[in-house]
Amino acid sequence: MTDFQTILGFEDVWRPPVRHRSLQAPAILSPRGPATDTRARLARIANRAPEVMVKVTGRTRDAGNLRAHLDYISRNGKLQMEDRDGGLITGGRAVKELAKDWSNLAMADSRRRTNTPISLSVVLSMPRDTDPTAVRDAARAFARATFAERFDYVFALHTDAQHPHVHLAIRAFGAGGERLNPKKADLERWRQIFAQAMRDRGVEAEATPRRARGVTRKAERTPLRRLRERHEAGQGEPARVRRAAYRDAARVAFRGLAERTPWETQLLQTQGKVRGLYLAQARLLCQSADPADRALGAKVEGFVRTMPAPDTQRLALARELRQANAALGRERPRDAKARER
Repeated sequence: MTDFQTILGFEDVWRPPVRHRSLQAPAILSPRGPATDTRARLARIANRAPEVMVKVTGRTRDAGNLRAHLDYISRNGKLQMEDRDGGLITGGRAVKELAKDWSNLAMADSRRRTNTPISLSVVLSMPRDTDPTAVRDAARAFARATFAERFDYVFALHTDAQHPHVHLAIRAFGAGGERLNPKKADLERWRQIFAQAMRDRGVEAEATPRRARGVTRKAERTPLRRLRERHEAGQGEPARVRRAAYRDAARVAFRGLAERTPWETQLLQTQGKVRGLYLAQARLLCQSADPADRALGAKVEGFVRTMPAPDTQRLALARELRQANAALGRERPRDAKARER
């Protein structure tokens, strides 16, 4: 195999969207790593390897909240939870005792303020059809590498949803007095560690920024999603931020106010740069004497061709409103004809 080469600046494709200096430790598969890592990562991206999800879902701030969360992740003691020493916690009584222990430790800690969290809740998830055992084992490795030397934690595997996922509850205060308060850089690092743990167990997985996959719209935040689902089920008003988004989209849809915002302009420029870097790297690969490199170059070109068109919530909602209005316009003539009969 020939030496793998990259074009100048190619690491910008998957550079974490955070400042490197804020990371607590070097990221796994850093863009500055060996060329073999870069090639392997590019191949995974071109082959659309599943993306891991690592998400902070909440914090518990009192004994009742902690007990309710541990009951939830253990399904009221029916599922086994595992702690950092590998011990198993089974049954409602054991869950209750664990919640009491953590609460008592927090209340006795002189460093704690009234609103200081007792624990942090994290979910590690993979797409459907991923082996649940691999997800659990990778989550165990992730938790051990990330928290075991400083923070107590317990975790449980859930397989009752469409995708296997692990719930982690981590004590917010560490053994040395440090407080667990992750930033964006930490979450990026956690995704890299979990993805590597999945690959170590034979499951292709990646942890790339959205822009590296051509995704330009942020995922809907969980509280907003729940409010939207309640509204769609007829159980409440839409969230204020949702109403504001629709008003803005209506101006685009029906008043012709489609001038790009500064962030939409920046989004298009970023995507143009990312896709240009991919194509330049693909051309370099296609010139290689190694057939494997040429095949990878063709895959990268195909990957760029199938990237979704850059989009924003504002423009997507405007299309949705125009389509709904057009559908309503088609319905009205039919209703009028039915009345005439």
